[in-house]
Amino acid sequence: MAVVILIFALFGLLSPAHRGGLLQSMMLLFTFMGTVAGYTSARFCKIFDSDNWKLTTLATACLYPGLFFCIFFVLNLLIWGQKSSGAVPFTTMFALLVLWFGISVPLVYLGSYSGFKKDAIELPVRTHQVARKIPEQPWYTHGIFMSLVGGLLPFGAVFTELFFIMSSLWQHQFYYLFGFLALVLIILILTCAEISIALTYFQLTSEDYQWWWRAFFASGSSAVYVFLYSALYFSSRLNIEKPVSILLYFGYMYIISVMFMLLTGSIGLIASFFFVKAIYGSIKID
Repeated sequence: MAVVILIFALFGLLSPAHRGGLLQSMMLLFTFMGTVAGYTSARFCKIFDSDNWKLTTLATACLYPGLFFCIFFVLNLLIWGQKSSGAVPFTTMFALLVLWFGISVPLVYLGSYSGFKKDAIELPVRTHQVARKIPEQPWYTHGIFMSLVGGLLPFGAVFTELFFIMSSLWQHQFYYLFGFLALVLIILILTCAEISIALTYFQLTSEDYQWWWRAFFASGSSAVYVFLYSALYFSSRLNIEKPVSILLYFGYMYIISVMFMLLTGSIGLIASFFFVKAIYGSIKID
């Protein structure tokens, strides 16, 4: 969704001057891309020979949209309690629920059904039924430390651009540098892929084969730095004192940070998967 919206904005099809138009396009595109989400999650789920396809599809359809809607609904109740004109009407909230459960969820199930009907992605080598004992690892190779170190590079790739985006969101400025933003997105994708591949390779050389979640959080942990930067931006650039406004700011930034984690983590995981598949596929077994 982010890539397609950016391409539309790059070619002038979406103007940032019409904030409502940009937001509506994002919502509709996210809804219709449920097919892609369901198909992708089903393909990865089938790698593990998992029969729990219903839980996988339900999580794909409801996890992030559910988190988004719950936080948005609570924040909207707080705004409504302040009798502010910025509160979203309940008819609009109902329309969002119709989009979610009426269009997005069925499309996710359709994509998931198509993904599970296809053959599983063929792996180059077989895995042992009995797991090997992982040797004692140095402290600097533990998951939390490596993930936090890995998240620094993706955050550094978007650090400068993040300032202008947040100024556009919170200081009513217009953002027009979509060409530069597209370049930053390409750099972000390459950085996430490279850092996850590098850390996965180091982990495998240490005979630690549990790399799946580590590959995700190696680049996905950059969302931690995005949220910390939002706190720094709040204290240095914004003069907000009302409790509801503070909750509104950090609630929305938390949603954005989770979205950034899913984006960067997915890039790192998929890149690491194809890297591991390639290096083990090059092994010649007699």
